[in-house]
Amino acid sequence: MSRPVAVVTGAGSGIGRHVTHALLGDGWAVVLAGRRAEKLEETVAGTGAEADATLVVTADVTDPASVDALFDRALERFGRVDLLFNNAGSFGRPSPFEEYSHEDWRALVDTNLSGVFYCAQAAYRAMNIRDDEQ
Repeated sequence: MSRPVAVVTGAGSGIGRHVTHALLGDGWAVVLAGRRAEKLEETVAGTGAEADATLVVTADVTDPASVDALFDRALERFGRVDLLFNNAGSFGRPSPFEEYSHEDWRALVDTNLSGVFYCAQAAYRAMNIRDDEQ
């Protein structure tokens, strides 16, 4: 049986980096997604993973076309997606709560919710493609 495949958004740092390391350590193949290729490459370098176990894809989770391209690349490389760790997002501009502007709040909500929605939708399609083909 081939190894299971995970897509991890926000894999270039923090929780996404740690989850990537854990998944690779447990024998998963991982598609690392994020805005900065150099950070994604740093994540891979810290794993000692085999080259065929990882795929680095720069992606903007707020852009549906970018998310679709991410999942297309995952399917092209591994033929399946078994898990989405939907981690990418923004903390927004640091500011005292009472001074946070409506524009900054709207941008924060749009960024985080759009990314979750677009990635979940693309993952669902990718997983259904596999189910329909079996």
